[in-house]
Amino acid sequence: MTTVLLLILSVVTGVFLGKHFGKKEKLAKNLLILSAGFLITICLNEVFPQVYTSAGSSSLGIFVIAGVLLQMILEALTKGFEHGHFHHHSEHNILPVALMVGLFIHAFIEGIPLANEQHEMSPYLWGIVFHNLPISFILGAFLFNRKGESKSSSSYPSILIVALFALASPMGMLLGNYFNPDLQPYFLAIVGGIFLHISSVIIFESNKNHNIDWVKIGLVVLGVSLALMMHVFHQHPPAHSH
Repeated sequence: MTTVLLLILSVVTGVFLGKHFGKKEKLAKNLLILSAGFLITICLNEVFPQVYTSAGSSSLGIFVIAGVLLQMILEALTKGFEHGHFHHHSEHNILPVALMVGLFIHAFIEGIPLANEQHEMSPYLWGIVFHNLPISFILGAFLFNRKGESKSSSSYPSILIVALFALASPMGMLLGNYFNPDLQPYFLAIVGGIFLHISSVIIFESNKNHNIDWVKIGLVVLGVSLALMMHVFHQHPPAHSH
């Protein structure tokens, strides 16, 4: 129950902030960079070790690659919304259905491994929470600050979209309960590929004129540090024997 509440709260909080501070694009970018540093650290220190210490780990690399490719396909729908590329979306008054479908599938898949997480407050869960905040911020800014629409005309559809996005990961978690727990490493490998692609794109996107962006570096280091602290204090299960 705590897991579901955290997932929903992360989306609602991000949307609320986006609705009221959505015009501050620098804030959205900084949240994305901070979450990317956190996410890539969770990926490398939590997700991949679970994947590669599991039985049959020698064949799981292909599922990581599948996760990367899946995210690339989803980005054809979302147009890089997860990276903060939302300028062209906001120019249109009609909400692109493809964007919502892409975001829903993305969040739904991330929720599936939560069904078999041994610790309720796992670093994997916090990775999703930190990841949800900036995406929801951008979503809130897009939904509630679109040009040419009154607040009343966009209110109900926007609330429905937020509700669907907030429930996507919990719904994935619910479905995960029906899968064999032995499939956990495969789902983690796919999500690991998704995490790796998103975080690396955000972190390694070229800076303007290729100058050193100390703020960006500082935010990445802060995100990495927060994730490392969580990694150190989290009790990990013993590795599976081969």
